[in-house]
Amino acid sequence: MQYLQYLIIAIVLLVIALVILKANKKDFHIEANKLVECLGGKDNIINIEVNMSRFKVTLNDVTLANKEAIQKLGAKGIVEIDNQLKIILGPDGQKLKKYIEDLKGSK
Repeated sequence: MQYLQYLIIAIVLLVIALVILKANKKDFHIEANKLVECLGGKDNIINIEVNMSRFKVTLNDVTLANKEAIQKLGAKGIVEIDNQLKIILGPDGQKLKKYIEDLKGSK
């Protein structure tokens, strides 16, 4: 009987832990859409290159980019050179590049 109580407690704790993890996990598509808006919209993006954690984006008008908002989304750093932004984002660079390319393709 005592083992059954421990088993029930363990199951309840596991369910609570899974709910907390699910609630804390950011939805990739929402974050990607926010980044696209911070870059001035999909029509402002000319080209995207990804190298490890660095995300290099060429823009039509770099003044439309909101660098503060990009940093709030989790960018570790941003460097502006001419009409390019080099953003240190982390491991999701390739996934983000594909998402934005797909978004631009569905005009």
